Amino acid sequence: MTSPARTADRSGARVGGPRAWLVWALASTFVVWIFGIQTAYAVISPDIQASAHLTLTQIGLAGSTYTWVFAVAQFFSGALLDRFGSWPLLTIAAALVTIGAFLYAATTGFGTLVLAQVVLAVGASFGFVGAGYIGGSWFAAARYGLMFGLVQALASLGSAVGQPVVLVALRALDWSQLVVAFGAFGVLLVLLFAAFVRNRPSDGLGTTDESGASGGLFAGLARCFASPRVLIASVVAGAAFGTMLALGTLWGPRLMEARGFPSGFSTILTAVAWLGLAAGAPLVNVVSDRWHSRRRPAIGALVLQGIAIALVLYLPSPGNGAAIVLMFAVGLFSGVQMLGFTIASEAVPQHRIGTASAIVNGVCFVFGGVLLAVPGALLPAHPGFADYRSALWPMPALIAVAVVAACLLREHPPEGKSRS
Repeated sequence: MTSPARTADRSGARVGGPRAWLVWALASTFVVWIFGIQTAYAVISPDIQASAHLTLTQIGLAGSTYTWVFAVAQFFSGALLDRFGSWPLLTIAAALVTIGAFLYAATTGFGTLVLAQVVLAVGASFGFVGAGYIGGSWFAAARYGLMFGLVQALASLGSAVGQPVVLVALRALDWSQLVVAFGAFGVLLVLLFAAFVRNRPSDGLGTTDESGASGGLFAGLARCFASPRVLIASVVAGAAFGTMLALGTLWGPRLMEARGFPSGFSTILTAVAWLGLAAGAPLVNVVSDRWHSRRRPAIGALVLQGIAIALVLYLPSPGNGAAIVLMFAVGLFSGVQMLGFTIASEAVPQHRIGTASAIVNGVCFVFGGVLLAVPGALLPAHPGFADYRSALWPMPALIAVAVVAACLLREHPPEGKSRS
């Protein structure tokens, strides 16, 4: 009897066919939805802090809890996708995020908020890497980087539009009602995943040279971690995305308000950064392919991102126009994170794409968790701009470390690379 995980609808189940685009569209919608919930935290966290009587440190810790749990779960989500495919794992993941959203809306104290973040993180850990897995299994290998970049572009556009929309919605709803609306959309998404998402018949599920399910999962993780290219890709992507995540979900609006910008304009500036990422995510792989280089665009984009972040932190009194340009540049050059996924995918056999992508994405959120938690611990109860400038120094420092790592990247693919 055929395992349900291996069952696929053969109607249109070909590389780049109608079924491929349908499954990719649903996976991308899942990612956009997750990013919407995540970036809404930057807008509604002051309301949560006030209504649940929390401190700024607790708000930062709750945000970092999500990223840490996500990062740990992420490593296993990729290995599970490699073994069992996108169905039914993405349906279960969407259900978990939905449950987490409803718990989020019911927050009355720190414990409830942390529990909601944990459940959200476990479900969300299958989102981005799941969309990347679908791009790798349902589309030609040469399009993997571009398809993954488009997923990030859609997610970033959703985040950019989502934050101003959240501000408008909060005029008619309180923050908990808004999160309930996110949860209601999740119910619909679960039903769509259950009805339409299937595995490709030829996606090579469970391909492994190790015996035993758990042994195969851990052995696959170990082999990907043993690849220097995967590790370098993880540092490059982690530094670029970690800084963007920290600015785009929590510290960006607060930093800009401390600079003297109005609250609404500060949120718009954060949205501009997400728009920059939407442009940079697919662009970086196009540039890399044209240059026939992975190292040079990685180094260049990281250097430019580091300069932009340093100017955001330390440039005295930028005007509105300069602030918009700088925040857009932060997002645009953080698109180099997507090059990390391409580098990692080229370093492993096709049946370990999910695992390698999950390692890169997991490191992204480990770094993001550090950059969310550390400044909160360094800031006083009522911080001013000088306090933020002192507390956010790990951001440009981490970018500098990533530049050094990118310099160590070898241009040619490793020997025995199985992907075309």
